[in-house]
Amino acid sequence: MEAYEFYATPENGTIKIPEQYRPLIKSWVKVILLEQAPSNETTQKADALRKSDLLLAPSMKTNGWKFNREEANAR
Repeated sequence: MEAYEFYATPENGTIKIPEQYRPLIKSWVKVILLEQAPSNETTQKADALRKSDLLLAPSMKTNGWKFNREEANAR
């Protein structure tokens, strides 16, 4: 059994499993809830984790971009 720790705020009784853990979970899970009173530290950690979720898979539209290897190597 593996353990993964993360902070989450339940929304309508649902806790979202962060994207980075979803591929690791291949069967049923045992859930233990530990409610923690909000403090500055835990609020900052939760905010940082939510922000890191946004940075996991950056993407850009590159339609119409032309890549010139010579120009790139000249830098």
